Amino acid sequence: MLNKFLPFETNTWAFVVSSLLITFVGGILLYVILFYVLRSIFRKFERDIALVTLNVSAYPALATFVLGVLKLTFESLPSGTVIDSFENIITAGIIISISYWIVQIFIEVFIYYLKQYTQQTEAMWDDVLLPLLEAVVPVVIYLIAAFLVLRSFGVDLTGIWVALGGATFVIGFAAQGILANFFSGVVLLIDTPFQFGDVLRLEDGSIAILRKIGVRVTQLYVPDKHYNIYIPNSNLQSQNIINLSRPTAYYHHSSQVEVLVKYDMYEAKQMIVKIILSHPDTLGDIDKKLEIFDDYYQIDELTEQQKIGKLRLIAEQEVNYKLEEIQIGLETLVVTLQFAEKGGLTQDEINNVQQEYKDILALIGLEAIAEAQNNRTIFNLQEIRVQDSLIELVREWYRIWIRDPNLLDNDSYMVSEEWERKLNLLKRRSQRLYQKISNPQSEETRIDDYVMELNKWVRERFKEPRQKWQEPQVLIKGTNHSDDGITYAEFKLNFFVDDIKLENGRRGDRVSSQIYQEVLQYLKSKCVNDINIA
Repeated sequence: MLNKFLPFETNTWAFVVSSLLITFVGGILLYVILFYVLRSIFRKFERDIALVTLNVSAYPALATFVLGVLKLTFESLPSGTVIDSFENIITAGIIISISYWIVQIFIEVFIYYLKQYTQQTEAMWDDVLLPLLEAVVPVVIYLIAAFLVLRSFGVDLTGIWVALGGATFVIGFAAQGILANFFSGVVLLIDTPFQFGDVLRLEDGSIAILRKIGVRVTQLYVPDKHYNIYIPNSNLQSQNIINLSRPTAYYHHSSQVEVLVKYDMYEAKQMIVKIILSHPDTLGDIDKKLEIFDDYYQIDELTEQQKIGKLRLIAEQEVNYKLEEIQIGLETLVVTLQFAEKGGLTQDEINNVQQEYKDILALIGLEAIAEAQNNRTIFNLQEIRVQDSLIELVREWYRIWIRDPNLLDNDSYMVSEEWERKLNLLKRRSQRLYQKISNPQSEETRIDDYVMELNKWVRERFKEPRQKWQEPQVLIKGTNHSDDGITYAEFKLNFFVDDIKLENGRRGDRVSSQIYQEVLQYLKSKCVNDINIA
């Protein structure tokens, strides 16, 4: 075909020289396009994924182009030992260039942005699977490339494949325990029954904190004895484990107090309820807690705890009020959408819905900013610094929380990281809903479902409201008789601690101890000396 357009035969050295000239000119042109034209365009993009992809692709693409043209050139020449050798070398170069290109895109683009994505989600598999993929996939790609290179030089790979098959069978049989642990770990990561920092009760009754799910073993920390234990994943998967951190980090605590029966049981019961309720780290109605907060725990060693605790409760109350306002706004928006969706949304109705949703976004602390990209206008949500917005109130709340003198160093990081992750998730979900409202298209009859989905997530996953069943309960279980004939009324104290994951899982023990101490102190102040605390 080329003979019709060229003044010489394609199987001559003149053709080789002209091909080399074309390769040189084409390479320069491609270099200019990759390093100047496309780079200047991609730098204008908001996200850098296109620019990063270009950076890792430029040299491999240039090398592949040059080697590809040379291969086509040598294929047109008469077959010979030297020509065939050059052609095999060029083929090997193309394989190496493409394999390197794929590996760089996989590591620098796919893995990098997948890590960024998983950091903004509640997934934990990125801590293990992504490093594993980052280490294994390039090796697999290079091994495949090596086999293709050997094949391009005419090496018979039949014996190698047979040997590899046999070796794989032997290794698989010998390492079946390791493989069982590996796949069990993968299942645990994908199924996600646990997350980092969850407090677990093992089959033997011991309490442990999840530190890491590895490829082969899971690392747990036992706070009572201050050591780590490593359980093979296959063994962990077969155990009946109670996750005390799910569905919420609220931890139910139960204890007992005995009071002499000759005293007013109703008064004693009400007093114990107030002592539990007034502790800053127990759950209960915040208004009630603040009313009686200053009546108890007035000892020097708890001064800082009570001071920070009161500020934290006030800040949490402001967060709860703002969340209620947002949820009411979302519920109202659902009603508006359900009415407007009948017969399809008109442009005026879309504008009204957008304005209503923008008001909700303002409560959250977000604002839609118009940006021009590729000759079109898109809207991105950005934070607005408003003191009474949900985002700012949440940050103020957890910043007070991490000043709690009882928290450990890693607790402060964990609280901050958890709430910033939740705020990022809230922003992402709000952005997604705004895009659907702005461009309803074929989903205009489902927008109300998306609004209800966001409202449900805010209520159940972002921050659960305090419930009636979380209030402290004090029950009279019965009586107990001492050896000297004295009868005591046995009270059972049931209450929830705000976060079991804090203080290495010992937060409940500290709170319970302080409640015991305050009950004892109060009873002594009332001259009720005959008490037992169990």
